[in-house]
Amino acid sequence: MLDPAFPILHRLTSDLGIQAWAVGGYVRDHILGRSHSELDVVVENGRGFELAEAFATATGSRRPVLFERFGTAQVTWGDRLIEFASARAESYAPDSRKPEVRTATLEEDLRRRDFTINALLMDFEGNVHDRLGRGLPDLKARLLRTPLDPVQTFSDDPLRMLRAIRFAAQLDFRLDDALLPAIRQLADRVRPPVLSVERTQDELKKMLLSERPARALELLDAGGLLEVLLPEVAACKGVAQGGYHTHDVFGHTLLTVQHTAPDLTLRLAALFHDVGKPLTAAADGSFHEHDRVGAELAEQALARLRFSNAETERVGKLVRMHLRPVFYELEEWGDGAVRRLAREAGPLLWNLIALARADIAASAYTNPEKLDDLERRLKAVLDEKPTRMRIPVTGADIMEARGLESGPEVGRLKERLEELVMEGRLEPDREAILDYLRSHPEV
Repeated sequence: MLDPAFPILHRLTSDLGIQAWAVGGYVRDHILGRSHSELDVVVENGRGFELAEAFATATGSRRPVLFERFGTAQVTWGDRLIEFASARAESYAPDSRKPEVRTATLEEDLRRRDFTINALLMDFEGNVHDRLGRGLPDLKARLLRTPLDPVQTFSDDPLRMLRAIRFAAQLDFRLDDALLPAIRQLADRVRPPVLSVERTQDELKKMLLSERPARALELLDAGGLLEVLLPEVAACKGVAQGGYHTHDVFGHTLLTVQHTAPDLTLRLAALFHDVGKPLTAAADGSFHEHDRVGAELAEQALARLRFSNAETERVGKLVRMHLRPVFYELEEWGDGAVRRLAREAGPLLWNLIALARADIAASAYTNPEKLDDLERRLKAVLDEKPTRMRIPVTGADIMEARGLESGPEVGRLKERLEELVMEGRLEPDREAILDYLRSHPEV
């Protein structure tokens, strides 16, 4: 099915005598049978603004947002964004990815694009045109190739190096042999101020949420970008580990990420869950407190990449707690320990269990079924009525029952009462708890 904008664009271009085409991701994904919500339109002879204005008027949309320096205009049609760009050529300063733009022929415009598969055109009747002659063969071969020499393409816009890796992971394409050497040569250009942290973060998110996040990480490493963008993860390469592990820390990390569902918080936690191991590796093969050290490193990395404070805190908490379910033992954990895990994990509980499942699946663990039992017990304690996860007693109740003033002793008593209730030694009833408090002065 063609884009609903096509009949409107076909009529407008015919009425105005404008030559224009759909280009880029929409055309690529249409051929691949993938959905693509945004639409990019390339317009010949510098008439991009004119077509954008006509489309906005015809659809009753707000006037286009114009970016005169770049020769582009954006129209918001309903909940969709459609971009119109006059065919253009670009030149770049060495310290910037913001181009100087001039009007150019359609063929010049297509050659300056990132990949041949994104230089395909579609007219508004749905016919595909391959002006460069390489886009359709590369699409069929599932090959990412740049229209120009990759060093020039990537030097002009270093974001394209990250896009190459992201497309490989999203679309299951292979990189042309010339791409990784060019990426290694230009790896430093992904640093600010040439490439903004925000654009880097966006590409990393898309890589992690793709169907092949492990492949994206392998390609980042092969292209020399991992050490630049994620040095904490790069440091895991070559760090040996024994026990149930079958790979070094980096290899284990890739497997753990690949075993997770496409949830950003979960995949970030999987990515960083063992980054504390290089700093805590001991001669006896242990990694004491790598969970705590790893959480600190993860939070520092996510702050550097400008993830939100909330996302940073969630990931840090998961990394800090990731060993808890892994160390679960049916014979050793009473219901109190199960309740304590559920309370401390809070809304991240099922993410934590999913992370533990992925961690175990990425090794040769002999008893992965134990997490099924832990999950069953967690669901049982969460369904308890009344709940034992928190007590129906306030600090004021405790002060009145003990004749105390406000202070740390009140908090200590409340914490102890919560422990007794969670362990099943005290019923979760307000009067029973207060009676116990009054009759047990030693508490």
